[in-house]
Amino acid sequence: MTLTSADIEAFLGSCHPFALLPAEAVDKLSKAVEQRGFEDGETVLELGQENQSLHVIHSGEIEIRSATGKIFGRIGSGQAFGIRALLGGGRSTYRAVALKDGLILKVPRQAFMDMADIHPQFERYFEPIGIERTGLTPLASSSEPAASDGPPGAGLDLMVLTARDLMTRNPIAITPADTANGAARIMRERRISCLPVVEDERIVGILTDADLRDRVVAEGCASDVQIADIMTHRPLTLAPDALAFDALASMMQRKISHVPVVEAGRLTGILTQTDLIRAQSRSAVYMISEIGRKPDVQSIAAIVDDVPKLLVSLVASGASAHKIGHIISSITDAVTNRLITLAEDRLGPAPVPYLWLACGSQGRQEQTGVSDQDNCMILSDSYDEAAHGEYFKSLARSVCDGLNEAGYVYCPGEMMAVTDKWRQPVSVWRRYFRKWIDQPEPMAQMLASVMFDLRAIRGDEALYNRLQEEMLPYARANSIFIAHMLSNSLTHAPPLGFFGNISVPRLGERKGEIDLKHGGVVPIVDIARLYALEASISEVNTHRRLEAGRKASVLSEEGARDLLDAFEFISIARLKHQANQIRAGKSPNNYLSLSELSHFERNHLRDAFTVVKTLQSALASSHQMGAR
Repeated sequence: MTLTSADIEAFLGSCHPFALLPAEAVDKLSKAVEQRGFEDGETVLELGQENQSLHVIHSGEIEIRSATGKIFGRIGSGQAFGIRALLGGGRSTYRAVALKDGLILKVPRQAFMDMADIHPQFERYFEPIGIERTGLTPLASSSEPAASDGPPGAGLDLMVLTARDLMTRNPIAITPADTANGAARIMRERRISCLPVVEDERIVGILTDADLRDRVVAEGCASDVQIADIMTHRPLTLAPDALAFDALASMMQRKISHVPVVEAGRLTGILTQTDLIRAQSRSAVYMISEIGRKPDVQSIAAIVDDVPKLLVSLVASGASAHKIGHIISSITDAVTNRLITLAEDRLGPAPVPYLWLACGSQGRQEQTGVSDQDNCMILSDSYDEAAHGEYFKSLARSVCDGLNEAGYVYCPGEMMAVTDKWRQPVSVWRRYFRKWIDQPEPMAQMLASVMFDLRAIRGDEALYNRLQEEMLPYARANSIFIAHMLSNSLTHAPPLGFFGNISVPRLGERKGEIDLKHGGVVPIVDIARLYALEASISEVNTHRRLEAGRKASVLSEEGARDLLDAFEFISIARLKHQANQIRAGKSPNNYLSLSELSHFERNHLRDAFTVVKTLQSALASSHQMGAR
């Protein structure tokens, strides 16, 4: 069945949100639409497939399936799929399979973006990146129950990662005129199993350890035989954007273990079967399990080295920022736990009960690709400095040094258990909290903000639970303290100009860049913490604090929903930026250039910042303060 332009226009005009568009816009869109028929059982959108269209179902029925075949939902006429990959510029994280013969209308990305740019009412219908819409209703509202496949990224790595993500960059290369003896020495010294062979900057062959065994040693060749005589000529090569899944399939079919990655004819990397198998195993569950078995810091650090690639995979798979933060923080928790175990094995059991706690982003379970360590220890009041001090100092030193070696660098402000001030008995901690609340000067506010985000990692949790149960209502009852906390939270303002547009520096090192952490994430974290204090909510995760604040009626239903959406969108923008930097071989940071965003994305980011600014102003007004 083929529809006329008039048929398409009439159909789209009857579907929300296309019905929100003026008639001339629907007419223009209908002329850009591509039609695709499908048959029962046909895969309409493959897992990992690049998607540049919004798929609107005209007729028939589509089933959305996970990587393992579990059913996410079934959708039909007037509903759509593919929006997350379309807006994220990525690949499909599920498989769409036809259950009945039918027809799909494919709205090209550019046509979709044009409508979104010109017609705000159409744009706002589609949720922020990371949330999938299916036309009339979300997938989650389908009659089929949502399925869970475990940690996001656990089964999708090879379908969303590319050769560029996994390859060894700028590999050592040799020439055809080099000798087998020289190549063997390089491979031994560098502990590598292959060497690409390059001539005039072009890849002409590859030499592997198997080639040296089979073509030199086994054949009795002289060690000075030239590489040209023993290398594999015209090897299989991959483009940097080739799917990791396709790379592994090609290797298996050809029974090879090493493939050069080539761009414009020039060697840019080497991809090995080991890289691909490691990627398949790079789920958080696997990594946490491996960390728990490692005997020393060096082997733990080797696993933590894969966390950036895990983050890239999680972002590509479409996981929410809330889930990504939880997963990345869980790995830090596992590293901390293992280091404590190794320290206790060496030092012996603790002489008195204690509790190791995380604070900051790890405490809130919101870690990203940029993390230092923030931690402390609460000791039992039976602690005696003379008898027990050296033990706990050694324990703290061992764990903090280990975290630093594993990649979680020392806190610049020395807010770590290794610092004597942050390794104290319960009674001292009680005095700390009471002083911060009773005398809320600027430094006290900063410390209180960090310490109200504490989360137990290892030890006797009762040591903190009793303290928290006492301090939350104590803080809530002190209106001066709450006012100071509010004032402190207003020091971080979204980057909005006088007319409500995104404002960026015009000069200096950060010219044209937005600080997504301090200008976007931190203000919402501060607001959520304030609401938690006002309602004596014990949650420390920002997402859960906002949900709890809504249920406790300290935050309106609409306010909570808007803040949660804004927090998710800003956080995902930050994570996508970091993932892009990791892909490019750079160290991730929180500074996003406006030039990286489309007009559509800028509008969403501006709307998210506006939500934050509006809530800050409402808070300031309710407490009769001036918003900064």
